[in-house]
Amino acid sequence: MATELLSGNEAIAQGAWECGVALGVGYPGTPSTETLENLSKHGDVYCEWSPNEKVALEVGIGAAMGGIRALVTMKHVGVNVAADPLMSACNAGVNGGLVLLAADDPSIYSSQNEQDSRNYAAFARVPMLEPSDSQEALDFVKRAFEISEEFDVPAMLRETVRIAHTKTLVQTSATRDELAPRPFEPDAAKYVMMPANAKRRRLVSDQRERDLIAFAETTDLNRVEMRGTEMGVICSGADYQHVREALPEASVLKLGMSWPLPPEKIAAFSASVDKVYVVEEACRYFEEHILAMGIDLATPPCGHLPYDGEMTPARIRASFGIDQPEHLDAAQDLPPRPPALCPGCPHRLVFTELRRIKAIVTGDIGCYTLGAVAPLNAVHSTIDMGASLSMAHGLELAGVPERNKRPVVGVIGDSTFAHSGITSLLGTIYNAGAGTLCILDNRTTAMTGCQGNPCNGVTLMEQAKGVNPLDVPAGKPLDIVELCKALGVEDVRLVDPQDLSAVRTALKETTSAHDTLSVIVFKSPCRLIDRSKGVVPTITECRKCGVCIQIGCPALGKDDEGRAVIDRNQCIGCNQCVQSCPFGCISKEGE
Repeated sequence: MATELLSGNEAIAQGAWECGVALGVGYPGTPSTETLENLSKHGDVYCEWSPNEKVALEVGIGAAMGGIRALVTMKHVGVNVAADPLMSACNAGVNGGLVLLAADDPSIYSSQNEQDSRNYAAFARVPMLEPSDSQEALDFVKRAFEISEEFDVPAMLRETVRIAHTKTLVQTSATRDELAPRPFEPDAAKYVMMPANAKRRRLVSDQRERDLIAFAETTDLNRVEMRGTEMGVICSGADYQHVREALPEASVLKLGMSWPLPPEKIAAFSASVDKVYVVEEACRYFEEHILAMGIDLATPPCGHLPYDGEMTPARIRASFGIDQPEHLDAAQDLPPRPPALCPGCPHRLVFTELRRIKAIVTGDIGCYTLGAVAPLNAVHSTIDMGASLSMAHGLELAGVPERNKRPVVGVIGDSTFAHSGITSLLGTIYNAGAGTLCILDNRTTAMTGCQGNPCNGVTLMEQAKGVNPLDVPAGKPLDIVELCKALGVEDVRLVDPQDLSAVRTALKETTSAHDTLSVIVFKSPCRLIDRSKGVVPTITECRKCGVCIQIGCPALGKDDEGRAVIDRNQCIGCNQCVQSCPFGCISKEGE
């Protein structure tokens, strides 16, 4: 055994390796991404990124059905995408163990909403475990596989951003369980979810639920820590750590298994204290289920804990009227640091032009969502993966371009196009839709750390060996232009987004063709994978018009007199500002 300092994601990967997981599959999404990236570094575990979470879970279901242990990873909104196979897999059951890691994002640090994956476990009736530190993350993933195989059901492991990215000490092993694949025998009555079979499997699921409740009552995953009878707190996950810090004298029922809940254990704990409280973040999952058991929950003396956002010891102390420890006040005079596209980002000129032509832009999930913030202010909607193309069609059907006298343009990235944009585009083509759709192909899945995707063909196992997404891939890359043509788009254009004149011409021509469906593929690599640097431009006789500043490059600023200046440390010589200056005041060296 060795002691290591690991994040929750690293610990889950280590635990999966130690307990003989043979397959890791998922879709990158903060805060889950590093799990598979770390698991893939073990050469004896095969890992891959799927086009989306639904496909990932289906691959995992197939692998488990084939008799091996499979870990499937995604963020909380990815569980929405994977819900269809999850709801049937809970009835069909597994063969080898199948664990779905759902990484939640309280306080919405890097997501479009705040939701609680515990509700999916209850909905699908699959066991869910919640670690409260990295050691439990390692231990619980092992327990989850054991439970999955014992009860013949997929299991879920829930982490939040605080568990995923906080590092704590972990006892790790250098040995791995060598598990032979379980025998696979075709069993249509178990795995073919047609109505007659599904009805019989429903009865199996009902009995399994009863068995899991009995297990929840006795398992050491749920434990009582008695410290006094005045106050008791029911909690799980990272909230357990916050409760222990904020309320050190309180007795605690720590629920490491959050579905199914143990009614008798909860009732007995509640009866052992004068008042019992629930502490949880971003949801009322425990509160609603425990109240439904007929157990009275007390309200903290200074008001109910907030339902929104990440829980903290300070929030708990404030709700219970406990003085906060002294600390230095945060500095109040720091300049704001809003998020921005990187210097040289190939998306920047596209959004600059979309703003200039006053387009109504339906956006999507990715770093190009930053096209919505100042100074670009060019994106008007972001809902979910793939929504941009479908919503653009909806706005066309609503007559918005004609009524508002503004073109409607859908904008999506290459990874998101492969995730769920292809079917969105197909729907517009099938229904003879018109308009302009832009695919921003920067050759990687940039926002979550430059992972491979079907459009660049770089596999997860390649990247584990240090392959750059610009290198020749082992996988088969998707040709976006040819796919769009094959789907039936007649006007497909491949444009360099670093060429302002080409961007302007393409958008002008496509948005003027009101009865035609056009797709522009703006192809240029993300600056995080192409780190080549050009010559830094020079500025002479700046006229203070501010046009160059409006492209939003972090390397551009103003001096005290309002003249444009270039930060040579940040500038990568992309020359977007050279093309943007209307008076030719910015030039390449030697021109």
